[in-house]
Amino acid sequence: MFRANITRDEARTRSGQLRVDAYEVTVDLTGSSDTTFTSTTRVRFSSVQCVANANVIADEVTATLDGEALAAEAFDGEHLTLDLSEGDHVLEVTGTMRYSRTGEGLHRFVDPTDDRVYLYSQFEVADARRMFATFEQPDLKATFQFTVLAPQEWTVLSNSPAVTPTAVDDRSAMWEFAPTPRMSTYITALCAGEFHSVFDVYTREDGSEIPLSVHVRQSLAEHLDSDRILETTRRGFAVFERHFGQPYPFEDYAQVFVPEFNFGAMENAGCITFRDEYIFRSRQTVAAYEGRDNTILHEMAHMWFGDLVTMTWWDDLWLNESFAEWASHFAQEEIRNEYADRADPWATFCNSRKTWAYRQDQLPSTHPIAADMYDLEAVELNFDGITYAKGASALRQLVAFVGKEDFLAGVRTYFAEHAWGNTQLDDLLGHLEDASGRDLSFFTTQWLQTAGVNTLAADWDADGDTFTRFGIKQWASAQWPTLRRHRVAVGFYNVVDGALTRTDRFEFDIDGDYTEVPEIVGRERPDLLLLNDDDLTYAKIRLDARSLETLVANVHRLDDPLARALAWGATWDLTRDGEMATADYVDLVLRGVGVETDLTAVAALLLQARTAIDYYAPRGDRRALADRFTAGLAQLLKDAEPGSDHQLALARALALSINDEVGAAVLRAWLDGEEVPEGLSVDADLRWRLLTELARVGAASEADIAAEAERDRTATGAEKAAGARAAMADADAKAEAWAAATERETPNETHFQVCSQFWQVDQDELLAPYADRYLAVVDAIGSGEGRWATTSTTIRQHVLGLLFPRPLADRAFIEKLDAFLADRQLPDSVRRLVIERRDDAVRALNNQER
Repeated sequence: MFRANITRDEARTRSGQLRVDAYEVTVDLTGSSDTTFTSTTRVRFSSVQCVANANVIADEVTATLDGEALAAEAFDGEHLTLDLSEGDHVLEVTGTMRYSRTGEGLHRFVDPTDDRVYLYSQFEVADARRMFATFEQPDLKATFQFTVLAPQEWTVLSNSPAVTPTAVDDRSAMWEFAPTPRMSTYITALCAGEFHSVFDVYTREDGSEIPLSVHVRQSLAEHLDSDRILETTRRGFAVFERHFGQPYPFEDYAQVFVPEFNFGAMENAGCITFRDEYIFRSRQTVAAYEGRDNTILHEMAHMWFGDLVTMTWWDDLWLNESFAEWASHFAQEEIRNEYADRADPWATFCNSRKTWAYRQDQLPSTHPIAADMYDLEAVELNFDGITYAKGASALRQLVAFVGKEDFLAGVRTYFAEHAWGNTQLDDLLGHLEDASGRDLSFFTTQWLQTAGVNTLAADWDADGDTFTRFGIKQWASAQWPTLRRHRVAVGFYNVVDGALTRTDRFEFDIDGDYTEVPEIVGRERPDLLLLNDDDLTYAKIRLDARSLETLVANVHRLDDPLARALAWGATWDLTRDGEMATADYVDLVLRGVGVETDLTAVAALLLQARTAIDYYAPRGDRRALADRFTAGLAQLLKDAEPGSDHQLALARALALSINDEVGAAVLRAWLDGEEVPEGLSVDADLRWRLLTELARVGAASEADIAAEAERDRTATGAEKAAGARAAMADADAKAEAWAAATERETPNETHFQVCSQFWQVDQDELLAPYADRYLAVVDAIGSGEGRWATTSTTIRQHVLGLLFPRPLADRAFIEKLDAFLADRQLPDSVRRLVIERRDDAVRALNNQER
């Protein structure tokens, strides 16, 4: 399914054949075409005597090897076949390359606000070959010297420091960048367009400076809060340079916020790209800013772990991403300790990222953290909650095992030894063992090479309220039965002066199905006994009856945000596993969400309660529970401080919860500027949220959406309008949305909005025909029919994942789906996404039936 696939074996063979020295790449962006551009690559390399491939995806190419023209048949649309003698070589390739509209390769975007053109590259995993000819694998590092021809009024950025262009004619100019250090193809970069730019510096302790810059589209310039972005950047450099033992390895640091980006950000060396939804044009809660801070720090950590030292092959993708995930939260913790102006980052990690990991790890498609990345298709599938969040959780557990200072000491010697090279996991573990003196062989076996999540529960005997025996039980699923060694803490929490607060803590190792904890024997039983206190390990926890009763009654009095995060996670696990009634979970959320200080938790809890109502509650009880939740939200909104983050989060949740004319009237009034809660800003983003929910319940028309799109004549406005139309309770709108999602070429962000809004609860009759149409499109994607033969991975993932008919997935549909899957040989990349959604649906049905 992956076009122009590259296997690990092919890459390993080519590594033994070639050494790549330098690329010289000229990209001409001055042509009149809005679909293609010209690229010329000159690459110097040496080889043994062999036949090898260079990678290039282009409409057409001409090429020479050592001055001799290559035959036309040497290029198959994806590869150039090279018959090589032993020694040094020069390959020159000129290609007509195609601009992307789906976020891979060199993406081209025209801003509807002012018709300015913006280009940016996105090359991970293997899309540099869409802009220039490459040997596309991470261990064939080389230097890169980029020359770019573009309109004179543009800003052009790459991995090397910004340069002053030279005029070519009245319209065009040439940017000639200095050669880079040796790096992998996937972290090279090109960004171009009429950016608005802000410049600054980070001054090191020795007085030297790193030039900093931030770039956004002109139409977003008024919304750019560069002060906070640059403050986070400078603080991040201070943390990482101090703890990593290596100075920042590149010469400047550009952060470019770009449209229609498929991910949060990308760690191109010295030229980081971010989705420009991070430039907030409307009121946001503090969670949005802290999430952006975390992304900034995540990409910065990659400058060392990923860019300076790079994985040999994508088998170690998890380590690349997990380390950056861990390091970003570590940096936020260090910044919080110094400046005390941020929320607890590990509470936020527990409330969001670990929830993602736990869900992913309980799907039938779960896999070991160190997954078998046998080809690029496998790599694309594994940018998931295991690779990022479970991997980071495992690293957090590793830090607990060896100690933070020894962990960082090992990291420093790792960077020092392997700078500008490629490594595998054992290289890092060896340095950690040397620094800590601990044998970490179990860590690889238990944590990295097996899948599944363990569950922990306390087990004891007591004389009255005094423990006479105490231990921790551990179990695992039958499919993934590994019992792991954990470093854990147990917290004792008691109600003291109206607060549920920690009064004692014990930390120790556990192993196997039962571990005695003698230091707790003789202690008084607390009101709340919290396993995995401080969230040191990765495991689900179970609460005893007294602890759960205490928590349900006092969650709003629990005074530690990380303890609350663990409690929220435990109760959500109980709900998903059918061990806590949906109504009880909803009541718990309503009791605690109004005073929860972690705004990431607030948003997550409100969405989880909505999921529980829509999918886990028995169908006959759903409407009454939904009405109870809406009433609870309305009261919380009324009680919220005007202008507060809680008010905004609750207003968003209330909009999502409406299901009748009464609720629609409230939202309509807000849109019209009437009866708006004091302090609530009904700005562009909130207006689209309100209008989309009105469309969902049949209370907004195409004329309403068109008028709002005219009011908000931006790219975001057009994307949100497409989503609102997809949500409409209207047959013609659904047909148009389905066509946009499955039959036409639709830009990636617009495609996401359409797919994510198409399926709505309580539109069963309207949506019924599309359950079978989903199976038909899965069949087409699986067989590579028509447009699906060349459609991007991102677009296929949107369709397979977001267009699964979850609201209609009853037992009859599951039986039909199972028969469909049994009858077809679907590629793993297709089957996996479908069975993940199937698992969600079956979990929901099981909960409804309980």
